[in-house]
Amino acid sequence: MANVVSEGATARRTKSLRAELALKTLTSEPATSDRLRRVLEQALVFTGAAFAAVYTCGEGGDLLCLTESAGVPRTLYGLRDAYPLAGRSPAAEARRTGRPVWLGPEELAECADSRRMPAGDVFLAVVPLNEREGGCLVAVTESPGGFDSEDRECLELVAHAVACPTPAEAAHGEELPPGAFSLAMDTGRVEVGDDILRLFDIGRSDFDGKVETLLSLTVPEDLPSLMSVVEADHMSIGERELEFRVLRPDGPPRWLRLRGRLLPGGEGRPARLVGTVADASTMRAGGVTDVTRVQRLAAALATAGTVRDVSQAVVGALRKPLQADRIALAELENDRLVVTVLDPPEPEAWPELWRLEWRTEWPDAPVRAMPTLAAALREGRAQIWPAGTGLEPALAEVGPGGLAVLPLSAGGRMAGACLIGWDTPHDFGPDERALLTASAGLAGQALMRAHAFDAEHELVGMLQRTLLPRRLPKLPGAEAVARYLPATAGLEVGGDWYDVIPLPDNHVAFVIGDVQGHSAAAATLMGQMRTALRAYAAEGHPPDVVVSHANRLLLELETDLFATCAYVDADMEAGTAWCVRAGHLPPVLRHPDGSVEIAEAEGGPPLGVLSQADFPMTPLRLQPGTVLALTTDGLVESPQADIDDGMNRFAEDLAAVDPAHLGLVADALLTGAGRSDDIALLLMRYDGLAVRPLRESWTVWRVPEAVRHARRFTRRTLRSWGVGDDDIDAALLIVSELVTNGLVHTDGQVRLDITLVNHRLRVAVADSSPRTPIKPTSIGWEATGGRGILLVEAMSAAWGTLPVSGGKQVWSEMVLGR
Repeated sequence: MANVVSEGATARRTKSLRAELALKTLTSEPATSDRLRRVLEQALVFTGAAFAAVYTCGEGGDLLCLTESAGVPRTLYGLRDAYPLAGRSPAAEARRTGRPVWLGPEELAECADSRRMPAGDVFLAVVPLNEREGGCLVAVTESPGGFDSEDRECLELVAHAVACPTPAEAAHGEELPPGAFSLAMDTGRVEVGDDILRLFDIGRSDFDGKVETLLSLTVPEDLPSLMSVVEADHMSIGERELEFRVLRPDGPPRWLRLRGRLLPGGEGRPARLVGTVADASTMRAGGVTDVTRVQRLAAALATAGTVRDVSQAVVGALRKPLQADRIALAELENDRLVVTVLDPPEPEAWPELWRLEWRTEWPDAPVRAMPTLAAALREGRAQIWPAGTGLEPALAEVGPGGLAVLPLSAGGRMAGACLIGWDTPHDFGPDERALLTASAGLAGQALMRAHAFDAEHELVGMLQRTLLPRRLPKLPGAEAVARYLPATAGLEVGGDWYDVIPLPDNHVAFVIGDVQGHSAAAATLMGQMRTALRAYAAEGHPPDVVVSHANRLLLELETDLFATCAYVDADMEAGTAWCVRAGHLPPVLRHPDGSVEIAEAEGGPPLGVLSQADFPMTPLRLQPGTVLALTTDGLVESPQADIDDGMNRFAEDLAAVDPAHLGLVADALLTGAGRSDDIALLLMRYDGLAVRPLRESWTVWRVPEAVRHARRFTRRTLRSWGVGDDDIDAALLIVSELVTNGLVHTDGQVRLDITLVNHRLRVAVADSSPRTPIKPTSIGWEATGGRGILLVEAMSAAWGTLPVSGGKQVWSEMVLGR
């Protein structure tokens, strides 16, 4: 047993021993400018931390400032770049007490910065450095349980390694690495390695140790960005990187890249800027220059059709090269800045004013709330504000470390603006300014073209939407959703359509179709076919007759176009349906157990092709939880994919979704869909009726006692359903009047239907006459008829007529027990 415990203890200590060995190896190497970062990376490796950073005292001694970090961006966890020593932050507490601080999710929730941190289990560790360093090590992890005992031991080892001599200290008496430098910020004296002198074409004996000597050899346009680094008033604690050019005795200027970090002073030591300078031409990956980036942006904008395409092309071309933390591109519409693309897209990454204006997918911000931005747009030139510039909150929070605003104009008109922001202080070199200016001109012209295209496309889309149902009806025992996506290629309106038609007796017709071609003629024909199918269905025809009538109508219109159609008549009470196909894709059924079936429904030819065409009906079974999916070929067919493969993929996608949220199902099925053709999608989830209606029917024969027989049938039926005598008497009066009207004023068969559902009784009498009964405006004492409809109206909660297969149905509803 003792051996087992010993082996377990040894295993637990393996990680800290390996960390100690790795840190000793690092600190024994010659000092380099990136050693501190490499030390911090060991905290990520051995403790599983997502972020690690060193905070040290600033020059004034009243702030703990970020010196170096490794891992994910600190902003992800709401960490600041500086904390007051007199504050109540965990970093300040660890520095004051000299003891580590270990915080879990509960303790962090009580901190002042908790609102800046993400939701979830986040653990924070703060380990103080020694008194000479006067700072602390900060680490964050999302690992379950946080930092265990060995993780804490590893962090203390890292904190001890951080306190080893830095490149700045090594520079006092030791030789610097060939590509490194160390600049005293108070005197301007600089010590540089031999490689840097060679890049500036200066011999060691000719260099006087002054930073001004090096600055005098730079291209004048690059001096402002360099001065922002080497002057103490502009440089902040933390990493800096920029490129600049130096003059050469012969040949073009040479591009150099400077990486530097300001180390705070204290106790008689001045603040020092340490880092490296290297030949930038050997560091540009794949020879990617700013000219190349502009060329790539121009190529991307040439193929961008919509405003959103233009916006995404600009973001893709600028954010990574500029190392920006956020980019927004917006159109200018009257007094509002309507944002089309935000990167990153999360609302929390943007100013509070923008979040208040978050209306739909993207925010739109009033320009009047940002006077500085309004002035930049009026001036029409790219504007750059470095860190610390006093801006209104809506702009300052976009780029606390620097903000660039690019007005996007073309043809003398302002089309929009691009906002680029940095969280940490950023230097704007001349090459960046040139890149921003060139990008703004290209984006402005592309935005104007895309805006015109979007306007025309929206007009086409509006025409299409007016020909489709504005909303789907509420269905008994089912839910339906539909989606329509117009083609993005070209501006011609398509011919895809869908419809949901409520029918009597809890029947519902689901229709989807596609008219050949993309043109105004196709759209017009689509509207005619949708209207015709709805009218034929409302007349009470069975599904095959409805489709046959539509086929005959299309032939009579004498158009060169044809149409495909799928028509499903669903009985919500019985859970059955009949499907008719006219050259269209079959329905797809997702059963309650998750299995999917492509219905083997027989099909007829497309509408408008053959005058003598058969349209067979195929039965479908609907169990509660079944999803019926109808779509057009734009979703399942493409030049790269066969339609059968597309249908199989569509069925697989339908099987993989949760049918509880039908709108999300529709969106998921459309994800990644091509837009070379219109797409219509109609989904119905059958839930089943909560209460099944009670129904009885009676054929009224034309005999002298016909009305009395109908009354007796009604009384017997209602008593069997438990209806009270008072309600029965009222119902018998309605039956007498409606049956009498049907017998006296029409020829042929008369049918009486009685339905009871949820204490609502419906009496309906169907006959063969299409003539609707007319309610008389006035009846004199001497009149012998005309009072029947008035009596029906008085006794009913509602009444009306419906066309039924060449005749009509007069119906009356009354609420029982009223």
